[in-house]
Amino acid sequence: MSRKHKNICNAVVTLDEVKGNTNRLIKKFMKKVKKERIIEDYLEETYYTKSSIKRRKERLRGLENARKANREKNKLINSGR
Repeated sequence: MSRKHKNICNAVVTLDEVKGNTNRLIKKFMKKVKKERIIEDYLEETYYTKSSIKRRKERLRGLENARKANREKNKLINSGR
């Protein structure tokens, strides 16, 4: 049985980007992996989740993103005064 892969993500960081600093390389790589949700997607696909729960999670994630964008917008507006 073959599994479908929705997104194939390549989080690539080169030594040139971090000027040869391996600690920064690891930190930058982990940040890219987290931003692209590679680990979360893998963990979600390891077991079955009902579609109603998937929709609920997507809706809650969207609401949280909207709240975050609103907070940042208000911060920019208030800092301009």
